[in-house]
Amino acid sequence: MGRYATIMAALAATGAFAITPEQMLGAPSRGVLNPNPSGELAYFLKSQYSFEEQEPTRSWNLLNVKTGDITKTSLNTTEASEIVWIPGSDTGIIYLNGTNEDTPGGVTLWMGDALDSSASTLVASLDAPFSGLRVANTSSGNLNFLMYSLAYPNGTAYNAETAVTPRHTGRLYSNSYPRHWDTWLTEQRYAVFGGSLLANTSYSLAASGMRNLLHGINFTATQPETPVQPFGDSTDYAISPDGNLIAFLSKATHLNKANFTASYIYVGPFDGSSLPVAFNGPNTTAYDAGHQGASGQPTFSPDSSKLAYIQQDGDYYESDRQQLYVVDVSFDDGEVSTSDWKPLSAAFDRWVASIHWAPDGKSIYSTAEDRALVRIFNFPLDAAEDHVPKNLTGFTTVSGFSVLPDCSLLVSASAIWTSRDYYTTTGDGKQNVLFSATDVDEELKGLGPHTFSEIWYTGSQGVQLNALVIKPTNFVENKTYPLAYIIHGGPQGSNSNRWTTGWNAQTWADQGYIVVEPNPTGSTGFGQQLIDAIQGEWGSYPYEDIVLCWEYVKENLSYVDTDNGIEAGASFGGYMTNWIQGHALGREFKALVTHDGVTSTRSNFATDELWFMRHDNKGIPGDPNSTYDKWDPMDHIANWSTPHFIVHNTLDYRLPESEGLALFNILQTKGVPSRLLNFPDENHWVQAIENNLFWHQEIFNWINHYSGVGGALDDLAIGN
Repeated sequence: MGRYATIMAALAATGAFAITPEQMLGAPSRGVLNPNPSGELAYFLKSQYSFEEQEPTRSWNLLNVKTGDITKTSLNTTEASEIVWIPGSDTGIIYLNGTNEDTPGGVTLWMGDALDSSASTLVASLDAPFSGLRVANTSSGNLNFLMYSLAYPNGTAYNAETAVTPRHTGRLYSNSYPRHWDTWLTEQRYAVFGGSLLANTSYSLAASGMRNLLHGINFTATQPETPVQPFGDSTDYAISPDGNLIAFLSKATHLNKANFTASYIYVGPFDGSSLPVAFNGPNTTAYDAGHQGASGQPTFSPDSSKLAYIQQDGDYYESDRQQLYVVDVSFDDGEVSTSDWKPLSAAFDRWVASIHWAPDGKSIYSTAEDRALVRIFNFPLDAAEDHVPKNLTGFTTVSGFSVLPDCSLLVSASAIWTSRDYYTTTGDGKQNVLFSATDVDEELKGLGPHTFSEIWYTGSQGVQLNALVIKPTNFVENKTYPLAYIIHGGPQGSNSNRWTTGWNAQTWADQGYIVVEPNPTGSTGFGQQLIDAIQGEWGSYPYEDIVLCWEYVKENLSYVDTDNGIEAGASFGGYMTNWIQGHALGREFKALVTHDGVTSTRSNFATDELWFMRHDNKGIPGDPNSTYDKWDPMDHIANWSTPHFIVHNTLDYRLPESEGLALFNILQTKGVPSRLLNFPDENHWVQAIENNLFWHQEIFNWINHYSGVGGALDDLAIGN
């Protein structure tokens, strides 16, 4: 780290930055608040990495919702990896210990009190690494709960530490989708298991143990699985408040999951007396109405009589609009039935995300991305079909929220200038701020909304497009700063006003840049038409929008030095960087940075999620209307001349590392200054903190040299 000290000291002396990569990555990280049933207390996980000790510290904390006071609980994170409030109890909790003294790889469940860890008692010893705890309090006093684990085809839970391994290392596949994200698939699939803690036995685990609630569901192409990987979690399934019903999502069992995104919501009895059934799959009202895509967020109403969920229409389009639906559910004589299916967000031109019922069960609160922010909206069950909800939150991005018993919202949020804010609101535009990280964290000192602004410009299709502008924390008037032009991934994604430890806009700006982050064609949060318009047009509309934004900045922001600017992007942003390298805009930058981007569209079928390529490129390679040949950066190699830094990771199966190697090798052969950074243990992202720091250091070393912000280019790269 010493080789960066001179550059850091020089920048600090000029007041060029207020937050360094070390400060950003070493600042405390606080999770989303989880309130108790009365809404008076909420716990959250706090973690902080020490570069000196080279390890993190973690603690469970309690926030008093009325006063904002925060206390550290006596329950430590080695004892509890997950905590769930017991329904009907103010301070009672069930928590998961990720170890088991009797079974290697197993876990244990404990019952205790959030205010007194000494009151904890062991209630269940589980023989596999279960996680994702969800609990319901039944009328009998028993606690029914759900957890998930990998499972064998026969339905039993899989434990890697006790499993018998074959003598060979071969992997044999007969269908596409042999690997996904960063993992080669095995015969095991994730499944939801149910168990009961019996009130009349001091809440010991019922003799039936853990039951696989997916086992036995018929399939012809894709085995049922939940949570759906790689990002699925406990929000992929639910247990009704009365403990009688379960709901979960699973991929369409009759479709190949490499080529289709479709998934359905299954509902069934908790006791396993009958198999769960997909109420929005083929031959159902929802399916016949054209809603056949990916489903999510199954959530029961407070009285267990209704189920809300989200779903897309297209069955191989991951960026179709996510709409909100509700259906009545009943459980009579051992039979589960659904009726009165109803859409709630048909007129809302945004993607509905998380679902939270109002306490009276008459409306649903949900998050949705809207104009570079995630906001909260309310959907009454009796609203007209043309109902368009109003935003209930402010100018930070909602990371998570809960609806308190008095119908106020307990919000966990972030922004470019704060890693975490906690506040309550009644949706009237006023916020009762309980906590803000920028007020207490030394690492974030000096950050604030004064560095942030937005611009709007006319895009290639004549509509107004958005871009974020972030100044250095110590911005000086009448001074110019080089442009750092950052293109987002997706392409159906966005540059948004939120805190992140990857591509943290303020950290880039505080190197001495004006960061501009455009939201061109394909960006989410500005209406579905803008999202859909990128299909088959990767190198046209978005590139033209990016050029128009750059021209707007050059002509209108006098404090931005575009002559010494740099450009960078990851994923689709990496593809666009490679496209820019071969076109006129590439000559306007001093240096470029590509992180895990497409170098040749003709090799796109080496990816894992084939539905993505089929949709965005209008078919498979060779189809007469496909666009693989139309927007291939490789066809413009003759123009490649701008110094280029490439990051490509070995475990990125979405975009194999050969894409980065090809880009690097061609640039090197052409004599274009270039470097390749590879992490053998990272996937599409860089998640390990020490890797993340190295990523920042090497990229900043590169761009700072070429933009003139830094000095000579440090060179510790591996040579021949």
